[in-house]
Amino acid sequence: MPKNYRSVPKGLAWVWLSFLCSALAVAEESYLKPRQAMINEIRAGVEMSQQFLEKGTLDERVLEVMLKVPRHRFVPEDQRPYAYDNRPLPIGYGQTISQPYIVAVMTDLLNLEKGDRVLEIGTGSGYQAAILAELTDAVFTIEIIEELGRQAGERLEQLKYDNVQTLVGDGYYGWPSESPFDAIVVTAAASHIPPPLIKQLKPGGRMIIPVGSRFMVQHLVLVTKDKDGKVTTRQVLPVAFVPLTGEH
Repeated sequence: MPKNYRSVPKGLAWVWLSFLCSALAVAEESYLKPRQAMINEIRAGVEMSQQFLEKGTLDERVLEVMLKVPRHRFVPEDQRPYAYDNRPLPIGYGQTISQPYIVAVMTDLLNLEKGDRVLEIGTGSGYQAAILAELTDAVFTIEIIEELGRQAGERLEQLKYDNVQTLVGDGYYGWPSESPFDAIVVTAAASHIPPPLIKQLKPGGRMIIPVGSRFMVQHLVLVTKDKDGKVTTRQVLPVAFVPLTGEH
C-alpha cells in the first residue's frame, strides 16, 4: 500500500453519504410541483378536447402513473428545466419525447389491465415504455435508431423497469416472436396502419397509432379487433408526430 494512502474515516464517509442522499432527495423534490402542474394541464386539455375523446376525464390510474414517473430522467440534461412542460421536447437524432397530454391520452385509450402484454413501436427515450410498465406486467418496445434504443434500454434498467424488453429494429414489422399483444401503441406517424401490427394484435385487443404524412393532417387512430378478428378504426383527434421510418 502506498505510504501516502489515507483511508476515509468511517464517520466522515457516512456524513458524505448522508449529504449526497439529502441532495438527491432535494433535487427530486424540486420536481414535485412542476409534475403536479403537468397533471393539472393534462386534465384541462382532456376537458377541452372531450368532443374528440368522447369523454371528459381520463382513467385516474393513468394520471397517477404520470405523476409518479420522473419525466426529467427521460430527457437530455439541457432539457430538464422544461421536463414537465406540457409539450414535446427534443431527445436527439431528430426525435422527440411526446407531449405529456398525448402520452396520457394514448395510454388511456388502450384500457390496459395488469396482465396485458403491450407492444410499443418507437421507444425514443423510454418514457412511454415506463408509463406502460407501471400499468401492466410485460412491455416490449422497438426502436429503429440504435443509439436511442441502447440509451433507453440502459435508462429503463437503471430505473428498475424489469418488465420492459427493448429491441433495436424496424417496428413496422412488429415483434412476431412475442406476439400476440393485448395492446399496441405506435409513437410515430405512419402513412397507413401496418398490416403486421394488425396481425399481431390479439382478438379483443386495441392499438393506438397516428396516421398521416409529416406535412399533412395526422390523426390519432384507435384500432380495435373484436373476438372474431374483425378490425374497426376510429379517428380520435388531430396530432403532429415525427414520421415512422424504415425500409417500408
